[in-house]
Amino acid sequence: MPPTLTRRSLDLAGLDVPALEFTGTSDGPLLTVLAGVHGCEYAPMAALRAWAGRLAARELRGRVVAVPVLNLPAFWARSPFVVPDDGKNLNRCFPGDPSGSLAERLAYDTFTKVIKGSDALIDMHAGDMVEALQPFALYDAGPAQARAADLASAYGLGYVIRQEPGPGRAVAGTTSAAAAEIGIPAIIAEAGGCGLVTQAAVDAHVRGLNRVLALLGMAEDPDRRPDAGAPPVQLQRFLWLHCQHEGWWEPAVQVGDSVAKGQALGTVSSIDGTQTLETIAAPADGVPMFVTSSPAVAANGLLLGLGAR
Repeated sequence: MPPTLTRRSLDLAGLDVPALEFTGTSDGPLLTVLAGVHGCEYAPMAALRAWAGRLAARELRGRVVAVPVLNLPAFWARSPFVVPDDGKNLNRCFPGDPSGSLAERLAYDTFTKVIKGSDALIDMHAGDMVEALQPFALYDAGPAQARAADLASAYGLGYVIRQEPGPGRAVAGTTSAAAAEIGIPAIIAEAGGCGLVTQAAVDAHVRGLNRVLALLGMAEDPDRRPDAGAPPVQLQRFLWLHCQHEGWWEPAVQVGDSVAKGQALGTVSSIDGTQTLETIAAPADGVPMFVTSSPAVAANGLLLGLGAR
């Protein structure tokens, strides 16, 4: 018997955010799935829409709350990375501030009204409009890290990164970090790049969500095969590399390459091409998870993210 589907409009920071709630025919966990935290990462949005359409016809235990596009202001404005109203990255604002700017209030309402009370959280992402990306899943250290690690591996994206708390972490204020602090197993799942909707990225996310449902005992995995593939490569740190100078960025590596400590990863040169301003070297052995695909970089611009072994 299929689940009961309820279409909801969530009041989040004064925005009417569409959501779907699936209630199964027997008790089970509450899985919350978010997409569109960044407004131009379209592949996971497309995947969540497709997955939810199929979920409506499947047997389900427990509940699923699915939000296909959380950051509506960025989506409508086609604004990569940030909420256009305040210029802040929503996924640096969690758990949020009820008295803050729009991004901070949206993070607060999402955390308190949607994330809290969940038994597991999947936050779906992709490379934004100027980011090539190697599919990976990330989770944060915390009380629920063992279960979060299981979710990250089950999603099946090839690489898993564990983030430690503290000043050395590459990115803070995320959905997964805020959830981890209150004991909710959570992952950020990344597949797709450059703001494109490709079938491969959509399929990767749909498969991942199905595997998570199976891991949680909520539904059978329709894609399950004996040849599930090799387990993901575990990476211990996430290092984000920035340039000192503005200029023309030319990467020397691609996402998914294996790089050695000290290896040249790319250069930043003058706009006229006559001067190399700096060469970016790998601070550790690892694999580039994302690389900025635009040549244009500002001073202190983000160039790539290295998953360190």
